[in-house]
Amino acid sequence: MGDKLKGKKVAFLATDGVEQVELTDPWKAVESEGGQPELVSLEDGQVQGFEHLDKADTFDVDKTVKDASPDDYAGLVVPGGVANGDFLRGDEDAVGFTRAFFEAGKPVAIICHGPWVAVEADVVRGRKLTSWPTLQTDIRNAGGEWVDEEVVVDSGFVTSRKPDDLPAFCEKVVEEICEGRHDEQALQTAEAG
Repeated sequence: MGDKLKGKKVAFLATDGVEQVELTDPWKAVESEGGQPELVSLEDGQVQGFEHLDKADTFDVDKTVKDASPDDYAGLVVPGGVANGDFLRGDEDAVGFTRAFFEAGKPVAIICHGPWVAVEADVVRGRKLTSWPTLQTDIRNAGGEWVDEEVVVDSGFVTSRKPDDLPAFCEKVVEEICEGRHDEQALQTAEAG
């Protein structure tokens, strides 16, 4: 076990329909480096994970997004899953929570269908990112530059396409949270807003 993230809390924003492995693998990566992951969701209780379209495990929610403060976290991870991404982008609190990390210049890591919440938060404009391929038009329409790569890092914003990309994604999640605040990113977001 490492200690690169010792003393750092990391928010994992997810709800029912989350792609389970995209929640559990980055979670383990944060824990293995001494970080403290917390599941932030739309409601109290549990979140239903999925393996593609099949129900998988459930996960206990640590805090609702209404009760969570981005100030308490060193970074944000948003796993994928079609339903997860769609539900998150439709929730005002989840969108605002995500936007606050960008405005503060904190590391944000999003995979698969998760970038829908970043599109809704209007934080992809002028950024290079990737996602599940079906989101590329949404990302381009929101002013982002979509690329088909395993992992993309743009000033602390980490994105990947799918579960196969998780090893590279998890490595960059840890690396960017270790680096901490990205002042250039915060400045660009503030100027754009």
